[in-house]
Parts: sequence; C-alpha cells; structure tokens
Amino acid sequence: MTANMGTIDKWLRIVVGVLLIALALFDVIGWWGYIGIIPLATGLINFCPVYKLIGFDTRGAGPDKSGDGPV
Repeated sequence: MTANMGTIDKWLRIVVGVLLIALALFDVIGWWGYIGIIPLATGLINFCPVYKLIGFDTRGAGPDKSGDGPV
C-alpha cells in the first residue's frame, strides 16, 4: 500500500470522520454517522482504495512523492 493522499486531504478526512462519529454518538444525526469510520480510517493510514482504483493521487508533485525520501 503506497500512500496516495496529501496532507490537506488526510486532515480533512480525519476531521470529518471524527465529527460524523461524534454527532452519531450524541444522537444528533442518527446511526448513519458511523460511516465516519471510513474517512477516519483512510485518513489515519494515508491511503484511499478508491483513489487507487481510479488512479488519483493528492500528494502533488515533488521529490517525496516517490516515497524514496530526500534527494
């Protein structure tokens, strides 16, 4: 599994996931809010399977995109 999410994408997923789960826990939006587990999990592991399927990557261009580290 190679990371395919940039920093902004990662943090947005984590925040949205936690928010949805919290709203579900406090019964504000109902049980469907537990769907927030998906964006939370993908944000924490820095990998989105759907992005992999469609060939999408939000990391941007640069030397660290290859995963090899600094040049």
